[in-house]
Amino acid sequence: MSMQTVLQEILSPYKKKIDVKINGAIQQFGQKTPLRDACEYALKMGGKRYRPALVFMVAKGVGFDSDVSSAALGIEFFHTASLIADDLPCMDNDDERRDMPAVHKVYGESVALLASYALISSGYGYLVDNGEVIKNSRLPFAAEPDRLSTVLDFATQVTGIHGASGGQFLDLYPPNLSLETVREVIFKKTVSLFELSFALGWVFGGGTINKLGLAKKAASHFGYAFQIADDLGDVEQDAANKRSVNLAAICGLEKAKKMFSEEIRLYRQSLKELAFQTDELNILADLLVAKANS
Repeated sequence: MSMQTVLQEILSPYKKKIDVKINGAIQQFGQKTPLRDACEYALKMGGKRYRPALVFMVAKGVGFDSDVSSAALGIEFFHTASLIADDLPCMDNDDERRDMPAVHKVYGESVALLASYALISSGYGYLVDNGEVIKNSRLPFAAEPDRLSTVLDFATQVTGIHGASGGQFLDLYPPNLSLETVREVIFKKTVSLFELSFALGWVFGGGTINKLGLAKKAASHFGYAFQIADDLGDVEQDAANKRSVNLAAICGLEKAKKMFSEEIRLYRQSLKELAFQTDELNILADLLVAKANS
């Protein structure tokens, strides 16, 4: 069985869950307009739904069978909004996304930009919704204060200047191409959303708040490994596209592979400390290793 097939099998049940939530959310977008259609188009362009799947997996690993579907929808809205913005001519200037015309190519730049704004604001709304679901449940942690405020505070960091927005700026205007700068770009653009995925699954899944830092740490190592694996496979393509921020190109393949191996080791170690009750998160690491070595 191929690596891609295994990944699809793991993600498939979670993808089905989030796609159902997306279809329901689209019904709430109101009357048909180009802005509404652009949001729907962006959300239905496909993709593995990796980040919302992580929300479900982490919550499953905590073991309370908590409903985290609205939080998973929120992270997918944030991620989709970032893709719309990244593709704009003033950003990465990409005409396609997932083998389809980018949102701005279909609906225009102004509508695409507004669609990204709309999805970000809606994403926060779904985090609030999930907080209410937990509060009104009979779960043993339902009455604990500050769970919603904890995730909202972290989400503002992840989507703002210290996260995805700042990461895109650094990607466009890196002060230099040092390893430190590239790692900062990776952290803000990629790792931060993985950290939020883990945090949402952990907090709304019933994990103890005093171990939230460890959950974020696991996500950080996973996110770095995820991006390094991508960079290892994209060295030639990024060079052809004159994309300079590629860790493997900057520090060399051998060093990049060593860094990848260390991130995977630390990720697995963090999972052990968290005592997750699922093998899926470890299997994802196995698949990243296979990808990095392919």
